[in-house]
Amino acid sequence: MSKKLLLLPLLFIASYSYADPQCTQMPETQWMPFATAKQQIVDQGYTIKKFKKTSTNCYELYGHDSNGKRVEIYFNPTDMSVIKEERE
Repeated sequence: MSKKLLLLPLLFIASYSYADPQCTQMPETQWMPFATAKQQIVDQGYTIKKFKKTSTNCYELYGHDSNGKRVEIYFNPTDMSVIKEERE
């Protein structure tokens, strides 16, 4: 068996681990309004560099926490619970 075929499953696993999480299956009509969610993030002490809706049904924050540390956080848009979080 070729070495390339042996590496293929490893590449798939590595790329899958970097994929955005799936946050909800609920329709957008059930989501918190974008502006309300964004304000909630600011009220929690985050500084927003970028806040967006992902293709995997999340709200995603790129910014800084109240201590100035970089964060990337995926929120469930129905209740703003944290699904995945990466901090500096």
